[in-house]
Amino acid sequence: MDSSRSHHRFSNLLYLFVLLFSNLLTFLLFSSSSSSCPPCPSSTTTATVAACATTAASASSSNADASLPAEFVAFTSAQPLPFGHNPNMGSAEIHPPAGLACPRFPDDLAAFMSYPVNGSCPDDEPLAQRLLLRGCEPLPRRRCLRIGLDIGGGSGTFAVRMRERNVTIVSTTMNLNGPFSSFMAARGVVPLYLSVSQRLPFFDNTLDLVHSMHVLSNWIPTTLLHFTLFDIYRVLRPGGLFWLDHFFFVEPQMGEYVPVIDCVGFKKLRWEVGRKLDRGPELREMYISALLQKPLKNSW
Repeated sequence: MDSSRSHHRFSNLLYLFVLLFSNLLTFLLFSSSSSSCPPCPSSTTTATVAACATTAASASSSNADASLPAEFVAFTSAQPLPFGHNPNMGSAEIHPPAGLACPRFPDDLAAFMSYPVNGSCPDDEPLAQRLLLRGCEPLPRRRCLRIGLDIGGGSGTFAVRMRERNVTIVSTTMNLNGPFSSFMAARGVVPLYLSVSQRLPFFDNTLDLVHSMHVLSNWIPTTLLHFTLFDIYRVLRPGGLFWLDHFFFVEPQMGEYVPVIDCVGFKKLRWEVGRKLDRGPELREMYISALLQKPLKNSW
C-alpha cells in the first residue's frame, strides 16, 4: 500500500517537472527569437523610407520612359477621359494595356514601334511574333494602316496596290457588266458581294482606311448618301482615314453635297474641288476629292 502511494507521488512529481521544463524551454526559445528581430521602425523612419522609395520609383520610371520609343510612351500613358470621372471605371483616366514584358526588350520594341504615323504598317510579322513569344502580350497598338475597305473596288486594283504596302483591303463589288468578284478573287484579294445601300458588315471602330472612287457620287439619293457616310464613320477607328476619291456632281449640286459631307464630323486633311471635263465643259460637271479623318476625341 505504501509502495503504491510512493509510486503515485513520484509520478506526480515527474509530471510536474516535465511541465515546468517544457514551459521554461518554450520561454527561452521565444525570448531568443524575439531578440533576433529588428526593432519596429518609428513612424518618422517609415515615412522617410516611403518617401525615398517613391523618389527612387519616380526616377526609375523617368529613366525607363526616356529609353522607351516615343510611340510606345504615347500609347501607354494615362489618357484623360473627355468627360472627366467615369463612375463605371472609377477613374478620370484610361490606361491602355500593353504586355508587362515589353519594356524588357527595348531594341525589339523600338523596331516594332518605328513606323510612319498614318502611313502603312511595316512588314514585321517575325518581329511581332518574337515579342509575343517573349511575353510582350498584348502588343501595343500602332497608328499605322493595316486593314481597310474599298467601296466599289471594281477589278481590285486599289486592294492589290495597297497589299504591296502591307495593307489588307477587302473590296465591295457587284458583277455589273462583268465578273468583277471572280476577277478580284483571281488576283488574290477578297471581294465582298455587297451593294452600296447595305450596312457595312464590320464592327464599330475597326478599320484604318475606307476608300471609294467613282461609286459615291450624285447618282446616289442624298438621304442614302447621308446614311452611307455615317456608316463609314462608324466602322473607322478614331484617327482612321476616309479617302473620298472623285465624287462627281453637277455644279449647281455643290451646295447640296458639301453640307452632307461636313455634317458627319470628319476632319478635313485634304480637300480638292475640280472640274470634270472629259465629257465637255458644257455639262458643268465637277468632282470633290478629299482625305477625311475620324477625330481622335469624342468619336467612339
